[in-house]
Amino acid sequence: MTAEAADTEVTRTTPIVRATLAQAVMELKLLVRSAESLLVTFGIPLGVLVFFSVVDVLPTGGQEPVDFLVPGVLAISVVATGLVAVAIQTAFERKYAVLKRLGGTPLTRAAFLVAKGLSVAALLLVQTVLVLLVAFVGLGWRPEGGLLLAGVLVVLGAMTSTALGLLLAGSLRAEATLAASNALFLVLLVVSGVTFDAGALPDPVAALGAFLPMGALREGLAVALAGEGLAVTETLVIAGWGLLAVAVGRRTFRWEP
Repeated sequence: MTAEAADTEVTRTTPIVRATLAQAVMELKLLVRSAESLLVTFGIPLGVLVFFSVVDVLPTGGQEPVDFLVPGVLAISVVATGLVAVAIQTAFERKYAVLKRLGGTPLTRAAFLVAKGLSVAALLLVQTVLVLLVAFVGLGWRPEGGLLLAGVLVVLGAMTSTALGLLLAGSLRAEATLAASNALFLVLLVVSGVTFDAGALPDPVAALGAFLPMGALREGLAVALAGEGLAVTETLVIAGWGLLAVAVGRRTFRWEP
C-alpha cells in the first residue's frame, strides 16, 4: 500500500472510530441516566451481596455466605446490564426510529453494535470493581486466585448477555421486550443458584439452571475464584448461548420500528 493510499484509509477510518466512541459514551449515559436502570445494574447486585452476606438466611452449600455470593452477584451484574438494560434501551430506540435514522449518519450498523458492547464493558468494569471492593473491604472476602480468569469469564458473559439482549430488542416490540427481559431476569435469579445453593431446588430445575447463562457464569466464576482453574463445561455453555443468540439475531433483528 502506498503512502497516499494509507493516508486515505486513515482519513476514512478515523470518523468511524470517533463516531463509534462518541456513540459508546452516549450509550453509557443512557444506561445510567434513569433510577430504574441504576437500581437494576447497581442497587440489586450490591444489595443482594451485602444483605445476604450479613443476614445468613439462605442455603449456601456449607460455604461462608460472602464466598458463595460473590460469583453469583457478579453473574447477576453481567446479566442485569447486558441482557436487561441493553434489551430495554435498544427496544425503545427501535420503537422511536433511532435505529432507522442511523442510516443517515456516519455510524454504520456494525459500529453501532460495537458502541453498545463498549458501553456495556465500561459499565461492567465499574460494577465488577465495586462488587469486589465491597466484598473485600466491607465483608472480609478473600479470593483463592483466578481473578484474571474471572475477568475473562465476565467479558464472555457480557458478550453473551448483550447478544441475548439485542436479540430480544430486535425481535419483539418495545413493550414486549420490557416485560420479557424483566421476567427472564427474575426466572434466572430463581433457577440459576446465584443467591442460594441450587441443591435446594428440585433436581430438574437445578439442572436447567446450570445450563442457562447466569447459572453457568456463576459456576464458572466460583471455580475460577476458588483457584481451581477453568470450568470448561460452563464456559462452553456461556459461549454456546452467545453464538446461538448471534445466529438467531442475524436472521430476526429488525432495525425498523
